[in-house]
Amino acid sequence: MKLIITGANGFIAKNLITELRNRGYNDLFEYTRKTSLADLDEYCKKADFVFHLAAVNRPKDQSEFMDGNYGFTSQLIELLKKHNNNCPILVSSSTQAALDNPYGISKKAGEDIIFKYGKETGAKVLVYRFPNVFGKWCRPNYNSAIATFCHNISRDLPIKVNASSVVMNLVYIDDVVEELINALNGNENNKGHLCEVPVVHTATLGEIVEKIKSFKISREERTIPNMSDQLTKKLYSTYLSYLPEKQFSYDLKMNEDHRGSFTEFIKTPDRGQVSINISKPGITKGNHWHHTKNEKFLVVSGEGVIRFRRIDSEDVIEYYVSGQQLQVLDIPTGFTHNIENIGNTDMVTVMWANEHFDPNRPDTYFLEV
Repeated sequence: MKLIITGANGFIAKNLITELRNRGYNDLFEYTRKTSLADLDEYCKKADFVFHLAAVNRPKDQSEFMDGNYGFTSQLIELLKKHNNNCPILVSSSTQAALDNPYGISKKAGEDIIFKYGKETGAKVLVYRFPNVFGKWCRPNYNSAIATFCHNISRDLPIKVNASSVVMNLVYIDDVVEELINALNGNENNKGHLCEVPVVHTATLGEIVEKIKSFKISREERTIPNMSDQLTKKLYSTYLSYLPEKQFSYDLKMNEDHRGSFTEFIKTPDRGQVSINISKPGITKGNHWHHTKNEKFLVVSGEGVIRFRRIDSEDVIEYYVSGQQLQVLDIPTGFTHNIENIGNTDMVTVMWANEHFDPNRPDTYFLEV
């Protein structure tokens, strides 16, 4: 299947092209401003489907809006007509097409000529009025507030928020790409005259800024946002894609003594925290119990034994653990427990607790196993 993608260097197109190739679509005609008219003519002769994603949105002169968003669209359909190619054509428009401004007027004119072309030729035409699209590979400090916020906040650069109460309708790039590929396969989300991306998120500008700022802070506090909220999940993925390349890593605080170390790795708002415990050979840690706090231990390197004793019993239970056989041990409430390194090397244990450590209410009581 031969596909034309106009605006191939743009944000949406780059993500679409990448996923098309992932799914085995390799016969792609990628049109950019550097592509010759002769090549475009040949593309229009052979194409089985057209993704018309090219657009002008930040011109030096306002006349370029009509030249790019209407003029180029006219040129494209004339080339298709020339070759009697009535293949489907999908057009990325904008919610701005409903507004009376130079950009919106040019996008509406592009829509109108596409719909007229569909009626004249019988070609299937699909028009999507995208709201604010966000995600990886979008150019910051250009025409995307979220890309700008992510880029600048991650670098401690200033941002400008004119009205934090403004409500934004947002679509995530992966949801856009999925819908475009569905449309390619004849399964578009058609809402009558126009098509839509099914998943649209709504938030105020102020809420978005605060979320992105919290992502930066989360690296310092070793926290992870609540990923059950889909907008938060997608914004967090977007934010990470804008990190400076020299700042992918960040240090953790290792609490060290002669026995080894204990380091908090991740804290979540609702799923507890994960820590890394390192024990030197011959060292025993623990000898305490909890009322409500519960834990999971996973030894990933070295050898050890984890012992349990119900606090009202003399019976000791032992589990031998090793990085050679990964095994998770639940640490029940009401059982005092310890972990001893019985090997010749450091023993590394991944520990999960169902709650963050609270020094005011540690729920930890010393008692020898």
